[in-house]
Parts: sequence; structure tokens; C-alpha cells
Amino acid sequence: MAYLLQVDFKMEGPFGREMADSFSDLARSINEEEGLLWKIWTENSEAKEAGGIYLFETKETAQQYLTMHTARLKGFGIEHVNAKIFQVNEALTKLNQGPIR
Repeated sequence: MAYLLQVDFKMEGPFGREMADSFSDLARSINEEEGLLWKIWTENSEAKEAGGIYLFETKETAQQYLTMHTARLKGFGIEHVNAKIFQVNEALTKLNQGPIR
């Protein structure tokens, strides 16, 4: 069973192409996280928000990543992180072409 981690937080930037250039090394390192299947990066430059939607193999690996990521964000000066972990209904997700491995 897969688990989805939803994370968002306030951020002054960068956004768009500048964000992609600035965080490409971080993005590559995220690929090495235990249990990670994929991540979608999210941003809203008007609201000055960023975050991500992650899919993990287990609830435990999602929680491990969230704990580490929250500490990392605090190191970047981001004090408040919104996060939720959801169990994925794989049967319904597959009916809607959701990317489940």
C-alpha cells in the first residue's frame, strides 16, 4: 500500500526556472530517500508558498522523510510546515490514471 505525503509552507522564493536551477541538487538527493516513489514539486509565487506531493512505499518511510524534511526546512528559516500523510486508495487511483507503482 502506498502513502502520500502532502507538504506546504510559506517561502519568499525563488520560484519557476530560478527555483529549478537553485534546487536541482536537492531534487536529485531526494531521489535517494528510502521508500520514495516520486515527488511533484508545488509552488505559488503569488501566495509565496511552496511544497510538494510525495508518494512513499510505506507510512513509516513517509513519516521518516517528513521528520527529516521539517528539520531541514527549519534550517532554511522556515518555521511552520503544513503536512499530512494519506493512505492511497490504489484501486480508485488506477481508474483515474494515477501514477502508482
